[in-house]
Amino acid sequence: MFYKIIRGLIRPLVFLLYRPKVEGLENFPESGKTIVYSNHISLLDPVVIGCILPRKIHFMAKVELFKNPLFNYILRKLGAFPVKRGTADISAIKNSLQVLREGKVFGIFPEGTRNREGEVQHFSHGIASIAHRSKAKIIPIAILGQYRLFKPINIRIGEALDVDHQYSQKSSTELLDSMAREMENSLKDLMES
Repeated sequence: MFYKIIRGLIRPLVFLLYRPKVEGLENFPESGKTIVYSNHISLLDPVVIGCILPRKIHFMAKVELFKNPLFNYILRKLGAFPVKRGTADISAIKNSLQVLREGKVFGIFPEGTRNREGEVQHFSHGIASIAHRSKAKIIPIAILGQYRLFKPINIRIGEALDVDHQYSQKSSTELLDSMAREMENSLKDLMES
């Protein structure tokens, strides 16, 4: 309920101020466990993606954002949960898998930090491991341009990655490397198309 109220209040502002032009919304599944991942250019990215997609997204967010009690409360009510960057945060992985087990949408910025340069950084095994273990649909989202008031920001939602053949394989470093590369390349292709 809190999410719907906040989204209802923020969505008109996002569309007024940043005029998102969205391509590929039909690629986003109406139901079922789904991972959405995107390049990360601004703190506004999760807000804009949350306003565009019709389902609640449970974003993984850096633990530092949860230190303030008010932000902690708001972020958790919005479905976000903390991750310690630069480590294999087991708690964050468990939270993401639980979100997916419940048939919800898990959102992540696999580069781990904001990148204003426009080049997609290398993905770690983390996102591939979560995808492999959950067997969720994987949807890339490309954010193109810069956030400037009253200037459109372009959002491209890609088709679900075809990784079903990899889901049947036993997890290994080689498999996770391959999946992470495939996810990284899909995002690059989406940004360049």
